[in-house]
Amino acid sequence: MGLIYLALYKGRGTLFNRLIRLWTRSIYSHCELVMPDGRWLSASAMDGGVRAKRIELDLAHWDLIPVPWADHNRIEQLFRANQGRGYDWLGLLGSQLLPITIDNQRRMFCSEFCAAGLGYPLPQRYSPALLGEVVRHVHNLNLGHRNEAHA
Repeated sequence: MGLIYLALYKGRGTLFNRLIRLWTRSIYSHCELVMPDGRWLSASAMDGGVRAKRIELDLAHWDLIPVPWADHNRIEQLFRANQGRGYDWLGLLGSQLLPITIDNQRRMFCSEFCAAGLGYPLPQRYSPALLGEVVRHVHNLNLGHRNEAHA
């Protein structure tokens, strides 16, 4: 089985993308899990909710972080259980703009989907920026442990 990646969107995008970046003080406004078969899985406001899509990778618009610890089966189960469900505008606003957690079990937003797919607790508390930071940190820790083992 191939590698899974967290893809972080840094392209200009829409007004919504710019507002997310402004609010989170980050270059990132959206995230996806890129599966070994080339599908990009996420919840997308533009696409109406949880979906799979094939996106042509443009490194000017996306940063990729390998997530070798990701559980392929967990992500696929999450996707199958939520495919076609709507975008969670209320959850996004409540958990990202206010200090409350609103979790609509029938809807998701991008970083909530990706964090849940990666097995992180309270996935609705993650923004694309925070998820990127956490995944980078875990990735770097894993690299450090591998390098220490080979020393």
